[in-house]
Amino acid sequence: MTVWNRCLHVIRESVPEQSFKTWFEPIVPLRLNGHVLTIQVPSQFFYEWLEENFVHVLRKALDHAIGRDGQLEYSIIVDKGNETNRPLTVNVPTTKSTQTAKPDNVNPDILKSPFQLKDLDSLTLDSYLNPSYTFDNYVEGDCNRLARNAGYAVAQRPGVTSFNPLMIYGGVGLGKTHLVQAIGNYIKNNNQGKFVLYVTSEKFTNQFLNAIKTDTLRDFSSFYMQVDVLVLDDVQFLQKKEKTQEIFFHIFNHLHQSGRQIIMTSDRAPKNLDGLEDRLLSRFKWGLTTDLQTPDLETRIAIIQKKLQAEGVYIEDNVIEYLAHSINTNVRELEGVIVSLMAQASLNRREIDLELAKHTLRNIVEDSEREVTIDSVQEVVADFFGVTIAELKSKSRKRELVYPRQVAMYLAKEKTGLPLKSIGYHFGGRDHSTVIHAIQTISELVSKKAETRDAIEKLKAQFK
Repeated sequence: MTVWNRCLHVIRESVPEQSFKTWFEPIVPLRLNGHVLTIQVPSQFFYEWLEENFVHVLRKALDHAIGRDGQLEYSIIVDKGNETNRPLTVNVPTTKSTQTAKPDNVNPDILKSPFQLKDLDSLTLDSYLNPSYTFDNYVEGDCNRLARNAGYAVAQRPGVTSFNPLMIYGGVGLGKTHLVQAIGNYIKNNNQGKFVLYVTSEKFTNQFLNAIKTDTLRDFSSFYMQVDVLVLDDVQFLQKKEKTQEIFFHIFNHLHQSGRQIIMTSDRAPKNLDGLEDRLLSRFKWGLTTDLQTPDLETRIAIIQKKLQAEGVYIEDNVIEYLAHSINTNVRELEGVIVSLMAQASLNRREIDLELAKHTLRNIVEDSEREVTIDSVQEVVADFFGVTIAELKSKSRKRELVYPRQVAMYLAKEKTGLPLKSIGYHFGGRDHSTVIHAIQTISELVSKKAETRDAIEKLKAQFK
């Protein structure tokens, strides 16, 4: 449209290039009806920002392109719609002096007054990133390869790849926060013009509630609209918080339509996030959703080695292998055990050996909710049947040893949750097929023989 092009010519000469690209290039001219020019903007926040920060520039542009009688009307995209539903828009007229008339059908919470963060300097704002979280110390394995590679691609080209938003989900302690902060740190260190912000969903919610209480909601939304890379951790905490979801929905729309990068984490897949609005969940699926799984044995060994290397500590391979086989829940617990092990060695002024590893692991597990270790299973079973732990681990095929060994493997699987490969490792390096046979044998005996059933119940009682 020629009229809007004339407006843009004036605007480009009046605002910095970055501001022009961010706030004026996305505008779509719709129509000119007499002296009223209607332009389409991607969100209510976008409209607010123009009126709050560029009102004089817009007035100057209208004077030049239309004349003093020129007026501006905004068509705001509230929802982009789909194939069956047309996009939902709200028309917001302005007076000749461009003082905004607040429309009845726009949420009044959204149109409250803002946080002026003009002259935003990304170098002086705190991104709330932990600089120790980097790609260099993030151990890659089969359990996290897709997420790590996608994260690195985003870090190199934030807002440009199809991985926007990037949603990473997985259980507690699997490295979600480490990975998303590594992305943030990489971008911050290699794209110093970009403002990266890391925030938990809980903090975001508290900021939003405080903004409502202090009548600074516009400040809040304006601040988040200027972020180049938004990292929102633990998005599941937005469940059932309808107003917080609404504000995040509009911020999400604005950032995404402005080519900004959005990164999120969750403790579960988006489809399992009950209590989140469908329109928000649908936007989470616009980019890439990938999960982090429990690290396999090889990855656990690599994590231990990386941690020890960072601390400048050396321990024998058999100790590393023992720890990797004994802990399979999550990375956080694994690293916690290593820290405790180093502390014990330092306090007792002794080398880190297998005995110290077993002692440290036993103390940590006994203090936690998990009741049983594979060592404690072996101790209880050996005592119950009158054999030694060494005999349970031996290669002997004597019947008086095979049966207790099978019982110990059966209980180890039930009580520790360790993978079959790790259980076999603790019983003299046996393979997983031997463990499967042992579990099946005892399971059949429990169902058929009262003697075995009684023995298993007595053994289980000792773990409570």
